[in-house]
Amino acid sequence: MHTVAVLALDQVIPFDLSSPIEVFTRTRLPDGRAAYRVRVCAPQEEVDAGAFRIRAPYGLDALAEADTIILPGTANPALPLPEDIKQALRAAAANGTRIASVCAGAFILAATGLLDGRRATTHWIAAPLLAERHPEVTVDPDVLYVDEGQFLTSAGAAAALDLCLHMIRKDHGSAVAADAARLSVMPLEREGGQAQFIVHARPPAPAGTILEPLLRWLEENADRDLTLDHIAARAGMSSRTLNRRFREQTGTTPLQWLHRARIRRAQYLLETTYYPVERVATQTGFGSPTAFRDRFKRVVGTSPYAYRRAFRGVGGPGGTWTAGRAGDEGA
Repeated sequence: MHTVAVLALDQVIPFDLSSPIEVFTRTRLPDGRAAYRVRVCAPQEEVDAGAFRIRAPYGLDALAEADTIILPGTANPALPLPEDIKQALRAAAANGTRIASVCAGAFILAATGLLDGRRATTHWIAAPLLAERHPEVTVDPDVLYVDEGQFLTSAGAAAALDLCLHMIRKDHGSAVAADAARLSVMPLEREGGQAQFIVHARPPAPAGTILEPLLRWLEENADRDLTLDHIAARAGMSSRTLNRRFREQTGTTPLQWLHRARIRRAQYLLETTYYPVERVATQTGFGSPTAFRDRFKRVVGTSPYAYRRAFRGVGGPGGTWTAGRAGDEGA
């Protein structure tokens, strides 16, 4: 039987710890047998889990006997990794053990050096810190999980379920994974990546700068077919000067800023209205529904229809899908 060792370190995040335990423990083969043996391991007898403490029945020596090791995140991912844990994980990897991290658990895996030269992900909030602390790792903040063969990483919170189901499918096939997904009340594959959950805030501009009135005007006129020349004329400066001022004060270009403002507006309309995609595209200044869909998917990581389904729900609060449903199909 495939043995999964879940490593609980001090300040372990309870959700990260419990999700793989639940998913793997409940997975059954077609004949009803358990697909996995799950062992919770810790470097000491008792582990601080924030709101409570846990007693793990296995120590670090159990990592050497595991086929898969899961690394849940901890509340402070910046803490240095103890040498005994680092060596235990590196020894397991040398023996071919599969190692997967959940959320901020990517910091633990990266601290071993096993992710060097590889692609990885973590919660989008922590992604910049992971990239800063481990520049030898290629951090992708837009995906739900990354499979690098022996080493796998997942994004935050519920992405642990996506990663576990992915591993189950690799181990035992789609039918077993689909049954596990149903038990978790999860789709076997979710659309999009974690980019759809990122709050795309307005690019910052220092209060009182000369661009502040122009940024307000862009927000109010994002539905218009604006070019760089139009924006420069409004600002009363040349396009070249405008681009330079924009980069100095916002870190981006006028057109990039405008596109992000349009996407924010589109997200709001998808969440709060029944407008078809064609109308949302028009009201957010995109030239066509196709251009809107392409831009939305590049920025948010999923289609407008999938975004609405995830963040508003089919039919919305207290109603049914009426006006706009046909226009949303295939968005």
